[in-house]
Amino acid sequence: MKDEEGIFEEKLKNKVLFSQVVELLQNARTQVLRTVNSTMVYTYFEIGRMIVEEEQNGNNRAEYGKQLLKGLSKELTTEFGKGFSVENLERIRKFYTIYANSLTVSTISENVKSQSLSTELQIRESEFRLSQNDRLKSARLTLIFKLTWSHYNFLIRIDDEKERRFYEIESEKYNWSVRELKRQYDSALYTRLALSRDKEGILKLSEKGQIIEKPKDIIKDPYILEFLGLPELHQYSESELEEEIIDKLEHFLLELGHGFTFVARQNRITFDDKHFRIDLVFYNRILKCFVLIDLKIGELKHQDLGQMQMYVNYYDREMRLEDENKTIGIVLCQNKSDLVVEYTLPENNEQIFASKYKTILPSREDLIQLISESK
Repeated sequence: MKDEEGIFEEKLKNKVLFSQVVELLQNARTQVLRTVNSTMVYTYFEIGRMIVEEEQNGNNRAEYGKQLLKGLSKELTTEFGKGFSVENLERIRKFYTIYANSLTVSTISENVKSQSLSTELQIRESEFRLSQNDRLKSARLTLIFKLTWSHYNFLIRIDDEKERRFYEIESEKYNWSVRELKRQYDSALYTRLALSRDKEGILKLSEKGQIIEKPKDIIKDPYILEFLGLPELHQYSESELEEEIIDKLEHFLLELGHGFTFVARQNRITFDDKHFRIDLVFYNRILKCFVLIDLKIGELKHQDLGQMQMYVNYYDREMRLEDENKTIGIVLCQNKSDLVVEYTLPENNEQIFASKYKTILPSREDLIQLISESK
């Protein structure tokens, strides 16, 4: 018996050792990839700087710039192969011109502090008294470029500085892939959030990204569900809509936003021998509360809001733990009357919300008009 216990303990120790070694190697591999990406982006930044400085030496004449890029493209392609077309060099130059101005002392200092916490870098205060050119070079040491070149290649296409900075912060904070970044931009996430905020709120978006502190912060109106592949005028049932959402749950979670985890579908609650089913149940880890979602086809009715109020009350009284916050309910509908919502819900409402959803991606202009109508 003792021998068997000894063998079991030895196997357990080996398993723990194996998991620890695997974790160490995976972390090392991730760190290597980050370093490679950071080095590549910094290299392109330096190439952009050299191009701009050389153009300035040529009095920044347009014709001189064209010839410079053509000649450089030819030489680099011969030496390194693909990846250095004139178009790519123009993007590298644009990348430098956009980000050179943002590499300030305060930006570098902030990144140094964050990196110091993870024992990755130690930089003396004297480095902040370097010349502007030296500061730009020292940006490499601060690992200020945290995204891949593919991310920056997309971000430089965004003309509005505040909007570009928002998507950059969100990509860094939540580790968005380039595909996720493009999808959030195409669905005008920044526009949807910005139009519901004042000037101070918009500034915070560009400085800190989306901050979630209260229930209203997680609500969007409209929600864009173009990934479902359902035509706008197509006739489908609520159960079919729900089925499509479950089939593409990863996309739906991305549209819902930060901190959401899936809990259940068609969640049955029972009292007085009557059964009710909540279409979708989620939990938001940031707000520490349940989020109930009901799907409605067509126009929102006051009964829909009343039903959601019942669901929320049930969860608050029967399901919510003492250390959790109050439940949030969202009714997703194709259309709604703001007056119906206003007069159905209490004035101090912070739990029940009604939002439209679109199954096609509207144009930016149509989206702005749609959001303005919902305000």
